Amino acid sequence: MTDIPKLIEGGLYADERGSLAFVNDFDLQDTRRFYTITHPDINVIRAWQGHKNETKWFFCSKGSFEVLLVEIDDWENPSPNLKVVSYHLSENNSRILFVPSGYANGFKANEPSSTLLVFSDKGLEESKNDDFRFDKNLWYNWGKTGNVHDDKTQPKKTANGVMINPRGGLI
Repeated sequence: MTDIPKLIEGGLYADERGSLAFVNDFDLQDTRRFYTITHPDINVIRAWQGHKNETKWFFCSKGSFEVLLVEIDDWENPSPNLKVVSYHLSENNSRILFVPSGYANGFKANEPSSTLLVFSDKGLEESKNDDFRFDKNLWYNWGKTGNVHDDKTQPKKTANGVMINPRGGLI
């Protein structure tokens, strides 16, 4: 059975000495490296990049991001109708997004100078040899500026907060 993306919940604590964010259920045993990505503004889109064999974990240490994932059906010629799943990561909600191998990701900051901490289970050379890039608008229309999206192709939020993908299915 293939792993599926999931959120690993953490928490926040504050007192007169300051604050801390934690994700105690995140096991670092499988990680080999980490790096940070900072988006200077909300117009930067980093999409789509994926890995057949590499697993990643995303943690927002500053600001907030929308992280979108698709499970790739064919690495050489993926379907344009793949299901897009969206996750909101924020410094105000301490949690890590687990992205198993076999997925492509794309993300966009919701606030200027937002920063993601990314963990990987592969070394840099292994990752470079397992790197697949796809057009940023293949599965999602990110819009031209800010958070403006084309309502005909973007997920819709219902009154109860469920995201619906107009191309089919729940998000």
